[in-house]
Amino acid sequence: MSNTEFDKQHIWHPYTSATAPLPCYEVTGAKGAELTLIAQSGKEATVVDGMSSWWCTIHGYNHPVLNAAVNDQLNKFSHVMFGGLTHEPAINLCKRLLDIVPQGLNRVFLADSGSVSIEVAIKMAIQYWACQGREEKSKLITPRGGYHGDTFAAMSVCDPVNGMHSLFKKTLIQHFFAPAPQIPFHQNWHPDEIAPMRDIFEQHHHEVAALILEPVVQGAGGMRLYHPEYVKQCRQLCDEYDVLLICDEIATGFGRTGELFACNHADISPDILCIGKALTGGYMTLAAAICTEEVALGVCEGEPGVFMHGPTFMGNPLACSVASASIDLLLNGIWEGEGWQKNVKRIESLLEDGLRPLSQHPKVADVRCLGAIGVVEMKQAVDVAQIQSEFVKKGAWIRPFGKLIYVMPPFVCSNEQIATLIEAIHYGVTKLP
Repeated sequence: MSNTEFDKQHIWHPYTSATAPLPCYEVTGAKGAELTLIAQSGKEATVVDGMSSWWCTIHGYNHPVLNAAVNDQLNKFSHVMFGGLTHEPAINLCKRLLDIVPQGLNRVFLADSGSVSIEVAIKMAIQYWACQGREEKSKLITPRGGYHGDTFAAMSVCDPVNGMHSLFKKTLIQHFFAPAPQIPFHQNWHPDEIAPMRDIFEQHHHEVAALILEPVVQGAGGMRLYHPEYVKQCRQLCDEYDVLLICDEIATGFGRTGELFACNHADISPDILCIGKALTGGYMTLAAAICTEEVALGVCEGEPGVFMHGPTFMGNPLACSVASASIDLLLNGIWEGEGWQKNVKRIESLLEDGLRPLSQHPKVADVRCLGAIGVVEMKQAVDVAQIQSEFVKKGAWIRPFGKLIYVMPPFVCSNEQIATLIEAIHYGVTKLP
């Protein structure tokens, strides 16, 4: 049995049917911004990775600096429990994080995936209020259209429709959902935009522990780019009504939107910040929930006096070592003679110039770009298997979902590689049925 056939019969891939799975392409190598995979023809093909392996490989693959960080730590020790023990890789990483996250955040809880960091943040918020003698504050508010992960607490604050709440309505906690923000990132702000969120705060703030949102970019829930003032207004509402603010920057952190963190667009700082994905440059799973001193101390007042969460692989030394190296590379590395901000701006300009003409196509509903993110929203859902096969033939790895054809390429992509992605999208939109 071939690898492909075994995979099809026995391995269950994400968001895929077990009875009629989408095609999977076997990867045989990866370097820089490119993957080498076995195409449907059976021959090897080299493709530009337009997905950064779901937002995380900002430096590309097989980077010598990140490889060295893993190898150096591997020769010392690969893992120890984080209960009662600590180590230099974790300490160094947390120092770096506190130097770059929004002001006021100074306690780092390391987790082992983005979804788990959301679980941690929600538990922190609820335990914080319980320890203040306000156990009634146990619900969350969130805008519709969001995505925060696939574990149960995280899923409960995802969009109720896209998040498949109907399948789990007897299990999921019922929270409060505001309408999704409507004003795009680059449009003029109107104060009426925040009115529905304010109404929910006025009616329910006494039972709400936290507001959770993805600042500026709603990712997997719809790839929506919305106005930074909405985030700023949410911060003000949380302050006014005594509610914590959780910012989910798992997808947007570490430069993806053109700012180091997306909440910097709104010039605000949350009470709890969740990060992951690009934290390790895509080398291995690691995440963190970073909170203020007030939240950290508040969580530990009264019974039980501790925060009851401890992932087995929390603070994994290999992951912490490569995460520190990734942050250093982001802040101090050079791509095509540019710092990361100019480089992301270069990619944004290329995507904007290349994709914007598609907005006039009759099959296209919208085109939007921000930082190293480019989105073409179709009027109808695309045939993922068909369009992805054509993308591979055009030298591009792009994985659409629903009506969305989108890219978030590695920051190391050359102009020519970005052009390859754009040309593939043009072909998919204009030539395929």
